[in-house]
Amino acid sequence: MADTNPFPGENNTGHFWDDNLRELKNPPPRWWMIAFWLSLAWWVLYGLLYPMWPTPPWKLDETDQEFTQGMLDWSSIKEFERGMAQVEEVRAEYDQRIAAMSAEEILDDPGLLQYTLASSKVLFGDYCAACHGSGGQGNPGYPVLADNDWLYGGTLSKIIETITGGRKGNMIAHEKILSEQEVDTLANFVVNLSKGQPGSEEAWALFRGKGCTGCHGAEATGVIATLPNGSIVTVGAANLTDTLWRFRPGGYESAKHTILYGVNQTGVEQTRNAVMPAFGGAGSAEGRLDAEQIKKLAVYVHELGGGQ
Repeated sequence: MADTNPFPGENNTGHFWDDNLRELKNPPPRWWMIAFWLSLAWWVLYGLLYPMWPTPPWKLDETDQEFTQGMLDWSSIKEFERGMAQVEEVRAEYDQRIAAMSAEEILDDPGLLQYTLASSKVLFGDYCAACHGSGGQGNPGYPVLADNDWLYGGTLSKIIETITGGRKGNMIAHEKILSEQEVDTLANFVVNLSKGQPGSEEAWALFRGKGCTGCHGAEATGVIATLPNGSIVTVGAANLTDTLWRFRPGGYESAKHTILYGVNQTGVEQTRNAVMPAFGGAGSAEGRLDAEQIKKLAVYVHELGGGQ
């Protein structure tokens, strides 16, 4: 600070640094002051129109609102509810049509099909993606829905049946039934079939002799019988002749593990777990789906790429 003002007549405070740096007392521009007071007035007005001001503790009512509601009675929740009401109004027409149609009829209506797929994406994300992946690609330990390999059938009726009632695989543990050599033979047999190889006569004889055909079918395709209308009869056993593996990573060790410890076997510590909860009807999973939602999901899963 200088003892004398080196800039006489200038409107400064008398504080100087480095000889010529000083603090002036000029007022802000008039436009700036006008904008400042207008912004302050707007802040007060906003607080009167919208929720903002804290409510004194002694004035809290039974709703426990800790702020004023505002003269416009606006809130983000009410805005959300109004938006949802508008969405539901638009959806109502399509949902009424879906309720009156079968899943097969929805597939034949291009416009309604597009709406069904769009509206079912959220359902799939909420109820299915955690296990089957956001695109149906299947998370580790869960089936892929985007291919054409189906344990219980990929028709719309079968998909609806699966979503509604759930599925629980069952394969007995053979650890105490088969010898080590028999387990080795069958595990190699499964690997060879997955590679497109026919399998040895010895392996086929063991496969049939131990009753594996009862679930996996006479041709190891997972199909027990084919009905005259083309529908297949299956108990959910895997097709052993393709390159897909129900339990990853697949291969000899994976096949051996499944043969030894089975699937969903009580009291078998290393058994495979393969349970899908029911999403419809009595005793279904929490947050179960209604018939229309299940129908929509069935169409969505069917159209992921592998529906039959």
